Order: sequence, then C-alpha cells, then structure tokens
Amino acid sequence: MGRFEGRGPPETVEYEPTSVKDLLVEMKDTAELLIDLSYSAVLHRSPNVAREVLKLENKMDVLQLRARMSLMMAARSPDDAEALAPVLGVVAGADKVSDAAGDIAKIVIEEIGLPEAMRGALSEAVEMLVRATVTEDSPYAGRTLQDIDLESETGVRVIAIRRADDWILNPGPKTRLHADDVTILRGPEEAIDGVYEHTTGDPHEPAEPAEPDVENLERAVDSVVLMKNLSELAVDLAYGSVLFDNEELADEVTNLEVEVDALQSRFEAWTLRAAKEADDPVSLRGLIHLGVATETISDAALEITEGVLRDLDVHPVVELAVKESDEILTRVTVREDSELAGTAVVAGVPATDVSQSVLAIRRPDDGWLVGPDLDTTLRVGDVVISKGTRTSAAEFSDLAA
Repeated sequence: MGRFEGRGPPETVEYEPTSVKDLLVEMKDTAELLIDLSYSAVLHRSPNVAREVLKLENKMDVLQLRARMSLMMAARSPDDAEALAPVLGVVAGADKVSDAAGDIAKIVIEEIGLPEAMRGALSEAVEMLVRATVTEDSPYAGRTLQDIDLESETGVRVIAIRRADDWILNPGPKTRLHADDVTILRGPEEAIDGVYEHTTGDPHEPAEPAEPDVENLERAVDSVVLMKNLSELAVDLAYGSVLFDNEELADEVTNLEVEVDALQSRFEAWTLRAAKEADDPVSLRGLIHLGVATETISDAALEITEGVLRDLDVHPVVELAVKESDEILTRVTVREDSELAGTAVVAGVPATDVSQSVLAIRRPDDGWLVGPDLDTTLRVGDVVISKGTRTSAAEFSDLAA
C-alpha cells in the first residue's frame, strides 16, 4: 500500500492573512479528533476511518504551515519573538500529535499485524466512534442537528463532518447535514447501531473483540491501553495549561509524560516476552507501532506546555482564544475536611450539585486513574482533573478546599 493512500498529493500553501487565534483553536480541535479517530480505526479494523485520519492529517499539515507563516509575519522585535516562541511550541506539538495519529492509522491501512487481544482491550478504553456517510434518502439529510436532536434522543453525537475536502469540527445545532456528508459519530454502542443505519441505510457490523491468550501479551496490551489514556489526557491538559496560563496543569503534563515513559519500558519488556510465546511473533508489529506512536503523543503534549513551564508570558493571541472557550480544565487537591472527600464518582460524574466532569485522578498511593468510565470514591489527597464551565469550576474548587 502506498504511504500516502487516503491523503492525496501535498497541497500548495501560500501565505494569506489569517487569524492565528482561529488557527490555534482549529489545530487543537483537529488534534483531539485525530487521536479519537486513529484508535477507533484500530479498534474497528476500519480502513475507511483510517483514511479519514490521513485526510485530517493533511489538513493539520496545512494548518501548521499557515500558523508558522502568520507567526513569522507577526514577529517584528525581540519582544515579539519571545512572546511568540511558546506559540510555535503549541504548533509543533499539534503537528507531532497529527503525525503519531497517522502512524496509528497506518497499522490498519498497511495491514501491519496487530494481535486480536489488542482490540479486545481497546474496546473498553475507547468510546464507540463510527464513520457514516449520509445517503440521499436518509431521514437526517437536509436537516439541522438541532432538528434531528440525536444527542437527546439517543446519546449519540456528531463530533465532526467532512464535506468533500472541508471539515466541520464540533458542529453546532444549526449545522445542516447534506447527502454525501461523512459524519463521525460518537456514543453508546447500543444506540450507535440504529443511528448508523438511519444515516447510511446499511446495518452497522462492529468487529468482535478477542480475549488475550498469552499472559505477557495481556500485560503488554494493558500497558499500551493505559499509555493511550494517559497520553490523551496529557494533550487535553497541555492545551488547557496554555489556554489558561495554568502552571499546575503543565506540571501534571510533566507527571503524565514521566508515567508514560515508565509504562513504555514495561510495555517493551512484556512485548518481547510475549513474542517468545506467540505462535506468530510478526503479528506483534502493530502493537509495537502503537506503543511508539502513543509515547510520541505524550512527548508532543509536553512540548506544547514548554512556554508555561518556562514562565513565559502568554501571547495576546492565546488570550483571545481563551475568551471563546466555554469549558475550562481545573486541577484541585482534595483537602482534609473537604466536602469532596468520600464523594462517589460514577462514569466520570461526581455526586455533587456542581455540574463538573472528572477526567482523571492522581492518587498518591495508586498513581493515575483515568478512562471514559471513571468509577471511584474521592479521597483526601486525590489530585482531581476535571472539566466544566468557569462557574462550576470555581464551585468545584471551593468544595475541594
């Protein structure tokens, strides 16, 4: 298979006046979608989803070139260069995430071996995510997302739309679906099948997960799944640290990167031991590719935070991007006598009157707890990473104290 299958020839990019703020927001959204799509392609053995990753990777290449051009035009003095240097780190980090996601997609496209056990484990670590093309006779064709009201009715959300070569990321309620739109759907497995069929006219046929049959392979798979969850969280926190000039979030990215490095060492050891026991060691090539790409994502997240860690001033273009953000990330520590101590967290939602989503917990004795369905009880000393509105984030911090 050709290396650029699904991407097409490189696009000619010329300088044009563009808002760096808009480019940064679009790069952030694109990077997060790339991670989702690439792991989903592996989980569902879907060449179609994998090719969407490569098309989106091509979009990221164009975005980062335009961002670099705009930043170079904006630097007119040493002070400008100092202020813009961290923004270049954000651009470079997003591009690395994009390249790593493309490498993950190629596991499927280039038919690199991947043990079935990997998909069995990923099915518990990746939300159900499906690529569906809108047909002319679909009941959704010609209607807005608000009119269809998928999320309220089914719990399924349209997280992106590709219309020919253009992408609509985070489509809003007024976005209208057209025939031939390629939609990216996310939601519970029991509901997504029906939405897929309404969209495409065909039944959805997910791949059956397999169970690990080699002990060391099971350990290697568990390690790379945890690496995936931690790296994904690191990217979220990295952007949060930059957008909100939050050194505490940047410090957590450093902690996550150290943890992922340690996990990769264990992953490599268990994979080598599994190769000795496996009937076909070549089938582990894809697992190795996945581990390397996942570790690259955590490195990219650390690069994004460099300006914050070095205490460089946030450039005004970043502050403008912050003002458009409806949700913010927060890091709080559960203190003695805190109202959060003993609070149950079910599927990432704490049992409080504050509307906040818990993304991860760093527990002094147990390390990181992270995943789409986080179930636990908060303890004194827990470092809690959560997402919510500015108001709810402030109220959640008060509960922690």
